[in-house]
Amino acid sequence: MQQLEGKRVVLTGAAGGLGAPLAGMLRAQGAHVTGIDRMECAACDDSIVTDLADDGSLTALAQTLATDTPDILINLAGVMRFGLHEDQSTDGLALCYRVNLYVPAVLAQAVAAPMRGRGHGRIVNIGSVLGAIPYPWFAAYSSSKAGLAALSQSLRRELAGSGVEVTHVSPRAARTQLNNSDVNRFLAITNMKADEPDAVASKILNAILQRRQSVSIGRMERLYAILNALSPRVIDNGIAPQIRRARAEFCQK
Repeated sequence: MQQLEGKRVVLTGAAGGLGAPLAGMLRAQGAHVTGIDRMECAACDDSIVTDLADDGSLTALAQTLATDTPDILINLAGVMRFGLHEDQSTDGLALCYRVNLYVPAVLAQAVAAPMRGRGHGRIVNIGSVLGAIPYPWFAAYSSSKAGLAALSQSLRRELAGSGVEVTHVSPRAARTQLNNSDVNRFLAITNMKADEPDAVASKILNAILQRRQSVSIGRMERLYAILNALSPRVIDNGIAPQIRRARAEFCQK
């Protein structure tokens, strides 16, 4: 029997490079997938086309999910910001924090009470290893994903015993259009690994099927995250050569 047979899943960012393969894998497990994105999601059973950056659209979506609550909500939609923090526009920063943290918080809030009331449900938040190992040139992205990790842990503790479970997944870089040319150059210069979207989607699916609380992709990344939490200076020293190479490439002024 398919493990998600009859389950209704709502997936934000469903039309993206990671969302589309994940939607297909969820459907292969028997789920009915509703994609949330700014365009139709061909890999989904149906789509809600909306702009999560718009207050009215987000409010309407939250009301829809509160009224017609799925079995699983997956907050995958994300925005990348790369470059010196001082060079970022305030609008760009606002969008990054909004899509990566505020939107998942609003949608989780919308489904939490209905899920609690019926005694089952799952909220899945897709973060990033950069939330646990913050890198320079990713200040807004890293801090927004760190906030998403904290939100996930808070919700898990808040909903404990209610039948509503929370999963937080931290992928490392994936080869999608979320990475612009500068990000790809940074990955190459620092020798950071980037996974194929199908591989990342498979790990997210497995985290859901196995009802995991927290998953970090990459053995070394998990170790570095622990070290960064215990002794940030160790990581400072460890990545210093990478940062020198990146600074020579990107900081010309």
